[in-house]
Amino acid sequence: MAKLFLTLHVLVAVLAVGPVTVAASLFPGRARKTLQGWSEQGPEARLLHRVTKVYAAIGAAIPLLGILTAVAMGVVRDAWVVTSLVLTAVAAGLLLARIIPGQEEVLAVLNEDGRHSRPGTRPSADGDAEPVLRMLSLTTGVFSLLWAVVLVLMIVRPGSSTGA
Repeated sequence: MAKLFLTLHVLVAVLAVGPVTVAASLFPGRARKTLQGWSEQGPEARLLHRVTKVYAAIGAAIPLLGILTAVAMGVVRDAWVVTSLVLTAVAAGLLLARIIPGQEEVLAVLNEDGRHSRPGTRPSADGDAEPVLRMLSLTTGVFSLLWAVVLVLMIVRPGSSTGA
């Protein structure tokens, strides 16, 4: 069973985390260009937001499959597993509390055709989406870094008797 759980865990991680990370990382740039009038990439920004949301939901299976794998391998209390779960929870928290709501806040500025909506619907009090976009850029960078650390922990498994 461990091999089945591990295969499913890795498969879902690759298929879900990759698209979420790329879509969330590309979103601020596409939205910024649209809001500054350089291009009309509003539809792209909306698509990137949708990809972020859909693949985030799929990604919810990753920790569940990871826990099942760890139980089947008998390593559920190993430090690398616990650390990976904590980092995954932090990454999920950033995604759900900052990235997705931040994207929605910026999208509120755009009309369906990708142009500015009415003034007064802008996301920040001073009428400028730039602070939200900067926060999104920073947060998605931290999100990506957290997943990179989890990946290294999954490969190296420091302190584990099953490690390389």
